[in-house]
Amino acid sequence: MSDEKTLLDVSRTEKKYGISKITASNMRRIFSTTLKSDKHNTGDGYMVRSLYFDSYDDSDYYDKEDGYNYRKKIRLRIYSTDSEVAKLEKKEKVGSNQWKRSLSISKSDALKLIDGDFSPLIEDGSDFAFEMYEIMTIGIYRPRCIIEYDRVAFIVEENDIRLTLDSNIRATESNFDLFSENLQFYPVSHPTEVTLEVKYDNFLFSYIKEMLALCDKKQISNSKYIMGRSVSRFNSDGFI
Repeated sequence: MSDEKTLLDVSRTEKKYGISKITASNMRRIFSTTLKSDKHNTGDGYMVRSLYFDSYDDSDYYDKEDGYNYRKKIRLRIYSTDSEVAKLEKKEKVGSNQWKRSLSISKSDALKLIDGDFSPLIEDGSDFAFEMYEIMTIGIYRPRCIIEYDRVAFIVEENDIRLTLDSNIRATESNFDLFSENLQFYPVSHPTEVTLEVKYDNFLFSYIKEMLALCDKKQISNSKYIMGRSVSRFNSDGFI
């Protein structure tokens, strides 16, 4: 059974904004003078890489595309290709409210999940792992794409506030080796655009609202997973 410390259960509000690279640079400067830098920030930030699973009929993809109020995503996430662990995450959203649960698993178990062997989730023994086993087995979940991007993050420990700047979003739908150093990605975000994500519990402090008011931004609902499926779904839906 996994150590309970490896389980994470978070419920909070999440909002996304599209901003320019110039605006992102200015906001990063403003955030850095007031907010605590994420411990993983080094130089230009850090890498985030996620492998997304979906059911045999792409139900999670279409729930988002069709505008259902409730939708979910299942993914494995790492922050370095030499990591010996990965996070298995289930992210559920209703409007701007999100609920994310995650479980740390070994690299070897992550590779089994990628190959369609979900037995490590039974062996784990936790309620969340068993829930994931049922969902992924019944829905015949398989890897669909890998998304990678560069992130700079700032935090406020009160209300678990996180402000992140995500850029250079890239994807592959042809290679699901999550830990590979040689993936061939294609860009899925415009080179001049950055995604600003604002995540918090309960409410956002007024001084942070004032900082965000300085930013020329447009609220968006872009899903990195949907962006990452741009090639396969474009082909299969008969547009070319």
